[in-house]
Amino acid sequence: MTLTIEILQQQMDEAVAALDFETASRCRDMISAMRGGATAVEAESADFAGLKRQEPGAMGLGTSQQKVNPPAGWRPPPKPDPMTAGRSRRGRTPRS
Repeated sequence: MTLTIEILQQQMDEAVAALDFETASRCRDMISAMRGGATAVEAESADFAGLKRQEPGAMGLGTSQQKVNPPAGWRPPPKPDPMTAGRSRRGRTPRS
């Protein structure tokens, strides 16, 4: 039995009625992937754990795009020192 959007919609409605919101959200994400052009097999094997949905009321360019949350414990790399970035000591004579 191949999954279609109609079957997933029915499974999502049944999961919501049974208060199983994790299954319902998984079905919702699979429906969204299939509407975006993924096949049923690709939608079933996709990992939606790191995606963050758009918050209501957000406006502006790029707000409708989903963003990936960084893994737990991840820190951005340190920024370079603006006084020394891109400067080379080669070819400079020391001042006396």
